[in-house]
Amino acid sequence: MSRLEAKKPSLFISEPLTKDTVSQSLSLLSRIFRSCYGPAGRLKHLHNGGGGYVCTTSQSAALLSHLSVSHHVLRVLTASVQNHVSRFSDCGLFTAILCCSFIENFQRLNMESCTVVKISKHLLSLCMDYLRSEACGCRVSVDFSSVETLLCLVRSILTSKPACMLNKAEVDHLSVLILKAFIFTVPCHVDNNAVLGRCVIVPVKGKRVVDSTVLPGLLIETPEIQLAKPLILKRTCSNVIKVAVFSVSMSGDGFSPEEGITIVHHGICLEMSELNQLLKVGKQLVNDEVGLVVCQKVIHPVLKQYLKENHVIAVDRAGLSLMEPLSQMTGSKPIASIHSLSPSCYGTLEDVCIESFASKHFVRLIPNDTIVCSLVLCNRNETAWDELKRACETAEHVLQLTIKEPLALLGGGCTETHLASYIRHKSGTLSTISLKDMDCSQTQYQLVADGFCHSLESVACSLNHDGGEILTDMVYGHCWFVPSGFSSASDWSDLVSKCGCGINSNTENLSWRLSRGEFVSPVTQSCPEELSVKVADSMVLDCFAAKCSGLQVALETANLILDLSCVIEDQN
Repeated sequence: MSRLEAKKPSLFISEPLTKDTVSQSLSLLSRIFRSCYGPAGRLKHLHNGGGGYVCTTSQSAALLSHLSVSHHVLRVLTASVQNHVSRFSDCGLFTAILCCSFIENFQRLNMESCTVVKISKHLLSLCMDYLRSEACGCRVSVDFSSVETLLCLVRSILTSKPACMLNKAEVDHLSVLILKAFIFTVPCHVDNNAVLGRCVIVPVKGKRVVDSTVLPGLLIETPEIQLAKPLILKRTCSNVIKVAVFSVSMSGDGFSPEEGITIVHHGICLEMSELNQLLKVGKQLVNDEVGLVVCQKVIHPVLKQYLKENHVIAVDRAGLSLMEPLSQMTGSKPIASIHSLSPSCYGTLEDVCIESFASKHFVRLIPNDTIVCSLVLCNRNETAWDELKRACETAEHVLQLTIKEPLALLGGGCTETHLASYIRHKSGTLSTISLKDMDCSQTQYQLVADGFCHSLESVACSLNHDGGEILTDMVYGHCWFVPSGFSSASDWSDLVSKCGCGINSNTENLSWRLSRGEFVSPVTQSCPEELSVKVADSMVLDCFAAKCSGLQVALETANLILDLSCVIEDQN
């Protein structure tokens, strides 16, 4: 067929960051991220132009998946942040805000991008070396023999999600549940092949948050279950329940037209043939002393009745998401065919019982060794529940990351201002040899270092949404928030009580400077002192692995974008 239109030439855009549309879009994106940041972040209503589902959130994962970004440069930024969130679940907004700040502050320098990249990489290596050193003053060791630090970590995640609409009592209740659920997933006996178990979140909407609970084992919703009748099921001679898990449909409709042509001999009924095969499988299950059959899809009513008459509980429509935790908990292997059944595929359970929450009824599978648990999660409405589910999943993932690397960073903006103070100190003591290695002057290095520090401080400033001042103390380099309505000539000591992370209180004779997150005259900064960290209930902590990755991703993405000389776009 001949082409109806002539092929258009590709669009060549040189120096994309100098274009007003890109800088305006970047500024808008940065303002959206900043306005969502922290416990006092403003919520966003997101929906497409045609209506439909409306998402109310301040979380980066939901925000980025619903935002439509048109320019290619900004797509690089959002894709990098989404990739970070997919790997670590936490610190998505931190990464996005910091990346935008790096781009904006470095762009103002009017310096060769290759020079900025070299110097900023050196500054990043200073940060990473410091964060991983024992002398780091913004790092906390996590002791798994005590729950205080772990609870602070979980509590910090929950309180940073305002769309969950939680009060203090609800945050405390959920923090304990999430930590309890996580402990259930840690195997008691550790060997070289040990893996963490699973926490399955069970939705119960329209109930109070404090009605949430965690149960060892797995809950499978079964609307047709009869609560009044006790469960009678077959057990083996060793008093355990044998379990068979089917990933194939057992509804009797195994012959699907999509699978191709089926040749049927005269007088043979497909439905009866399939049902006879199902009953044959049922007979084998009974003979093998199976007490529970769980099917991912549908079980034929006749087979269900046959199993019930032989004291075998049949649960269908379990869904794909439960197959992995089921196998992990019971030791069973999902059976993918009704024509070949091996006894080696069976697993075992300690017990089965009925649970009821609100108007929902569940079969609860209780394992011999608890590595799978169910978190029954309640919230007032669907919007708040969706946001709470994401927050709980983030908290669980952060605890898993913390087991691998038992460290945490101070939250509330204190890590950012502390790192900025440290970099200011280090940049003033750089040797001439290091400057030659980077092929830059002292002035160039100092300008990039100032931009780097202001970018870090701008993240801490993003936590304040009410127009108050942000201070950094000159001893520990921590972040302090001044209520709005006071002038810069006020005596700061009378206005601040605790730093952002909650460790420092205003009991020492501290001196402060303003942290505006913007370019001001360079500050001569001494190295911040290391603070002996004592865990307090009000302490705010961030995930070490997620924040370190966010810092690296933010700078590497910013450097990539700053180094873009052209964009070539296909117009066809």
